[in-house]
Amino acid sequence: MPRPSTALLLPRLLLAVSLLLLCFSSAAAAAALVLLPPPRFEPEAAPPTTTLVAALPGFDGALPFRLHTGYVGVDEENGAELFYYFIESEGDPRRDPLLLWLTGGDRCTVLSALFFEIGPLKLVVEPYNGTRVPRLRYHPYSWTRAASILFVDSPVGAGFSFSRNPRGYDVGDVSSSLQLKEFLTKWFTQHPDYLKNPFYIGGDSYAGKIVPFLAQKISEDIEAGLKPTVNLKGYLVGNPRTGEPNDYDSRVPFLHGFGVISDQLYETIMDKCQGEDYTYPKNALCAQALDRFNSLRNEISEPHILYKKCVYASDRPNDGTTERKILKEETGLMKHPPPRPPMDCQSYVNYLSYFWANNNITRKMLGIKKGTMDEWVRCHNGDLPYTEDIGSSIKYHRNITSKGYRALIYSGDHDSVVPFLGTQSWVRSLNFPIVDEWRAWHLDGQSAGFTITYGNNMTFATIKGGGHTAPEFQPERCLAMFKRWISKEPL
Repeated sequence: MPRPSTALLLPRLLLAVSLLLLCFSSAAAAAALVLLPPPRFEPEAAPPTTTLVAALPGFDGALPFRLHTGYVGVDEENGAELFYYFIESEGDPRRDPLLLWLTGGDRCTVLSALFFEIGPLKLVVEPYNGTRVPRLRYHPYSWTRAASILFVDSPVGAGFSFSRNPRGYDVGDVSSSLQLKEFLTKWFTQHPDYLKNPFYIGGDSYAGKIVPFLAQKISEDIEAGLKPTVNLKGYLVGNPRTGEPNDYDSRVPFLHGFGVISDQLYETIMDKCQGEDYTYPKNALCAQALDRFNSLRNEISEPHILYKKCVYASDRPNDGTTERKILKEETGLMKHPPPRPPMDCQSYVNYLSYFWANNNITRKMLGIKKGTMDEWVRCHNGDLPYTEDIGSSIKYHRNITSKGYRALIYSGDHDSVVPFLGTQSWVRSLNFPIVDEWRAWHLDGQSAGFTITYGNNMTFATIKGGGHTAPEFQPERCLAMFKRWISKEPL
């Protein structure tokens, strides 16, 4: 048989080699598939987004101040982002202090602080039937007259802050504080012009636990030389929680002093409840006395004992109402409209805020990301997990002021939620030397409250006629206090 020619053998040889290589590569690929772990699909880190807001629904004309809103990612693994409102100082934003403001809980939105306390807008108190968005007006006693304010919805789940993965909502005191630190790092990186401005951290109610802890963490970053370096000067807290029992135990002497409970009941509690947990007392006589105390306490408005006791206007399940039917097409989000309190109730504006924030036009103008928030609620009610893992914040007050940072602790003197007596007690327990003795501070020739100044740059002040969120009840007095303190003037 004749031998095949070289021309015929070459293609066959190349084909054989190709088949061998293909088999080898297939086997290698199969082995790699067995050896390599499955790929992880992480949510993409969302770049910070900002919106310049020139007008808002309900406000007549252009806003008389500069408002920016936006999101900052604080948890890449779960896709969690904090929403903020940044309002530039109405004075000199290049030189005026910058204030980070936080509000209390359960996961209450910082819009409460912006609309009801220290921001330049107020909801107009008037009858509301759902035919239009609630109206807004300019607030002349806004703290933005003395500082730029960065209002942040924190923790995740408050206001318009959200997480793409439900696990991102499971936070606590420490983790949410560290997320705020991450927020500030990214925000200042985006806004380096504000690094030179004096920087303060503020908040009220439950945020009183977070503020000094966050201040300490930021001070540690400054000491470690981490960038960006903020110009931290101090902090301020109003009617603050500390986590200590006296936050609430002080209600007994407070309400006794205001004539809400009798001498006999006060003396019984003082005698039978020594060393007891006022929430879960073991002594039967103590428990009986505290039941009577709570019954009397429920007769008053806790945030301000002189105000009308009204329905709490936050999220609550409710049946279809006129407002719900009218606004359903406009919002499509009417799941838990709050009950409507009478217009002469302080909580009526809380009710209005629900309809303002759930309006589609409002969301568009604020730059709210579509699909991130089904229904906006002013406060939550235990529906999202949260761990109270800062047992007591008092040590952080001591630590941060010992480093030379300034502190203002203020209390509305008619608040029975966190009475001034308890706050005054822990401030005294720090044993700082007194620099300026207890005295009145004045506005327009009248006493506006009382104050004492200690060493370590700590000032304690009461606001006469103030409630749990003091600026909500006494805006003019609180602005005067803030302007003097932030300018390093005596109250």
